[in-house]
Amino acid sequence: MDNPHPDRPYVLCHMTSSVDGRIKVRRWLADADRHYERIHAELGGDAWMCGRITMQGYADSADPLPQAPADDGVPVPREDHVATHDAKGYAIALDARGRLDWGARNDITGDHVVVVLTESVPDEHLRALKAGGQSYLFAGEREVDFALAVRKLKALFGIERLLVEGGGHINGSMLQAGVIDELSLLLAPAVDGVSGTPAVFDFRGEESDSMGKRRKLDLKSCEQLDDGTVWLRYRITPVGEEA
Repeated sequence: MDNPHPDRPYVLCHMTSSVDGRIKVRRWLADADRHYERIHAELGGDAWMCGRITMQGYADSADPLPQAPADDGVPVPREDHVATHDAKGYAIALDARGRLDWGARNDITGDHVVVVLTESVPDEHLRALKAGGQSYLFAGEREVDFALAVRKLKALFGIERLLVEGGGHINGSMLQAGVIDELSLLLAPAVDGVSGTPAVFDFRGEESDSMGKRRKLDLKSCEQLDDGTVWLRYRITPVGEEA
């Protein structure tokens, strides 16, 4: 689908869940990963985004910097840093407070690492990112402003199609912000059932905060896969807007 947004990417949320909407895939009998990466490739994103917990594994496998960046005592300005703008793809890491140590790793399987930060991060973290060759951008003072983040991803890196593969809180926050255009959902033949388990979309709020009457989902396709998994695609639009 062509991107209808002149100022931001077309955003697809790509997830796997049990039939009751939970996303703790490692505790199911069903092989929840079997189709995920293949469909990820089919969706054709030029960037993908995950949260700090998912990205921790990639950061943990990074080689350390040859030496710690020098601290000259001069405050680091809260300005976006673009290390490269012509990568074949981009791996977007949400790390609001700068807890991930990327060391010398600035790509994941060839996709350039871009870190989304808030202005609350310490100066030494920004020096380390610059030394490691990662790009970073600021989106908010202490909490991530997702609408701002996706606009910057397009403006700074030319990203037109972004796959969001976060946890429930990231997905929920982006849904609330009105920046998710499509849901690609692999519905696995499994029931989790444990109360409080993270779901595809999660956010804190009252009953009146539900997105149920604020977002319209139009089914675009439904495909039954060979192991009983069902692949659903929905176009998401704010109520009152045409899909």
